[in-house]
Amino acid sequence: MTATERTATKTARDAETMLAAVANRFGGPEVVRVQEQTRPEPKADEVLVRVHASTVSIADHRMRAADLPRGLGFLKVVALGAFRPRRRILGMEAAGEVVEVGADATGFAVGDRVMVMRGARMGCHAQFVTARAAGAVVRIPDEMTFEDAAALVFGGYTAISFLDQVSLEPGTKVLVNGASGAVGSAAVQIAAHAGARVTAVTSARNADLVRGLGAARVVDYQSEDFAAGSERWDVIVECVGNAPFTRVERVLEPGGALLLVIADGPAMLRERSQSRRSGMRVTHEGTIIGKPVLERLLALAAEGAVRPVIDRTFPLDDIVAAHRYVDTGRKRGSVVLRVP
Repeated sequence: MTATERTATKTARDAETMLAAVANRFGGPEVVRVQEQTRPEPKADEVLVRVHASTVSIADHRMRAADLPRGLGFLKVVALGAFRPRRRILGMEAAGEVVEVGADATGFAVGDRVMVMRGARMGCHAQFVTARAAGAVVRIPDEMTFEDAAALVFGGYTAISFLDQVSLEPGTKVLVNGASGAVGSAAVQIAAHAGARVTAVTSARNADLVRGLGAARVVDYQSEDFAAGSERWDVIVECVGNAPFTRVERVLEPGGALLLVIADGPAMLRERSQSRRSGMRVTHEGTIIGKPVLERLLALAAEGAVRPVIDRTFPLDDIVAAHRYVDTGRKRGSVVLRVP
């Protein structure tokens, strides 16, 4: 990039501040406030993105409320902060427009429409966010809205990262526990697109939704325990946190896989020994991260294989209401945050 081009991109930064949803302490939804913050400045290898949409997810709830799964309390200081949130601006993903390009950043230009996955670094519930050009940021097609792009990222990124570990082909039997959430709804679609026979575990009110996403069978968890029956599955995608290996081993086919999108401390500690003993794959970790995941997600979306599921949309000013809704545990797909 020439000095002239760098100067031109710099003009996009016409102020030093931005609006952001900030949590200065741990607690309920009411601790989040929209405040003026210093606008981030991109490093040489980064782009600056003007955020137009993000989502409020279960990850934001956990970071805000210091609500870690059972047995992981010892990680609070390291992961979340000792007395107040380490990451005061939440939001794992964003969709928006590139407004500045660092001197060493390649592949992007001012005006590019992009989706970004920052993960645990958070920071996307704000008007501006930075992203490494070589990292988890990709251009999105003109016909994709920012709201749809943001809704795709969290669930789709996570689902792809986990499902990449197993072989999905016509006839593979896949069960998704928590099939109507952001990750679960993406997992149902990706598995069904690969030809798998998908069983979706959700509530009765979400049955039509998950069938429309490709589920061949729906289990209403309020009236049926999938782990107590005689049916077996090759892959179980656990998106709720109530299906550890000790509960589902008997309904996994020999050589099957349990993908723990949500897991508590004991489940994480035991997964290696459980894998060795059983000959099955038990894991709480995804295998691929970064730009390749987003590129694959966009390719699936272009094929019509994955579509965003948006439950509700809130403006940034209603961030407290958005958190309250997510805290109910009853959202379907994604809760989108529109950033002015």
